[in-house]
Amino acid sequence: MPGLTFTATGKQAGGEARTGLLETPHGIVPTPVFMPVGTQGTVKALTPAMLQEAGAGLILGNTYHLYLRPGRELVKRFGGLHRFMNWNGSILTDSGGFQVFSLGALRKITPDGVLFQSHIDGSKHFISPEVAIGIQEDLGADIIMAFDECTPYPATYDQARISLDMTVGWAKRCRTARTRPDQALFGIVQGGTHLDLRREALEQITEIGFDGYALGGLSVGEPKETMMEIVHEMAPRLPVHHPRYVMGVGTPEDIVRCVDCGIDMFDCVMPTRCARNGLLFTKEEKVVIKNARYRDDPSPIDDTCDCYTCRNFSRAYLRHLFISREILAMILNTIHNVRFYLRLMEDIRISIQKGEFDRFKKGFLKAAAEGDSAEDNAP
Repeated sequence: MPGLTFTATGKQAGGEARTGLLETPHGIVPTPVFMPVGTQGTVKALTPAMLQEAGAGLILGNTYHLYLRPGRELVKRFGGLHRFMNWNGSILTDSGGFQVFSLGALRKITPDGVLFQSHIDGSKHFISPEVAIGIQEDLGADIIMAFDECTPYPATYDQARISLDMTVGWAKRCRTARTRPDQALFGIVQGGTHLDLRREALEQITEIGFDGYALGGLSVGEPKETMMEIVHEMAPRLPVHHPRYVMGVGTPEDIVRCVDCGIDMFDCVMPTRCARNGLLFTKEEKVVIKNARYRDDPSPIDDTCDCYTCRNFSRAYLRHLFISREILAMILNTIHNVRFYLRLMEDIRISIQKGEFDRFKKGFLKAAAEGDSAEDNAP
């Protein structure tokens, strides 16, 4: 079976928001889709069964972390990441470029690749575009990413140019290095905050030819307005017959705005990380569960939510678990936040199919702004 097919199924009249079906060897995934992040072969605090119940069909694994621990050879010996973690849905692995970028002084970037020290034990490693593809082929994900250099923010024009040229060169090498036709390979558009470099990058990356296209180098410290300007300008230019992915984004509000620009795929650690820190999402407000006002609150996090947590537990109980530092707090909070994100994607898809996305977007963003204000003023 070919690695991926993408079929557009609907589009908002007069806009860019669209729905589609992404078919991989492990299933059909409706888009727009949010991918819960399973950095080390697990979405933190959730079992695969919990993920399935929440509605996840596509999750993300991290090449850098899995390469260091438990190691590509072990995962391959166990039959790939799907069997190793007992996940029957689809998997996308990032290339490790962002994690290498985050190492700072522990890494040295050269045209050949990146020499870096492990954040775990200080051991030295080298990842080139060819090595990054080889690792991802051993991991066996359905979708793999080209190795790129994540342009830092801020970056001068000359710095962004050098970074872009390196990313394009690495993309060509990744395209040549791939050997598995059952895996889809996505190219990544870099260029920093310079729109002319972004356009140039898109032209060069599409000329190489990939199964899907991503906007990288966003949510790395740039102002939100700058990020959205880049997405607004670049998303509609990404090839229309291929899936469009914006990496590492983001908040529910960011996702809605990016869907409006034509983006199909998202990932972010926000729902799971916020859950572990006691921040829970609803359409009306963000619930900081440790707040005293929830001490004897009998209501669920969100009385419109169908997740296991909201069907069975009160805010008072969840607050008790969280301030008592019980492990169950992380599990129940994560179940809710992941389901919230996946329900958001379901609602987005329905609104596009009905031709009502513009109204949905305005209502969602208005409620989110009012909810943030209410929580900020809460005791």
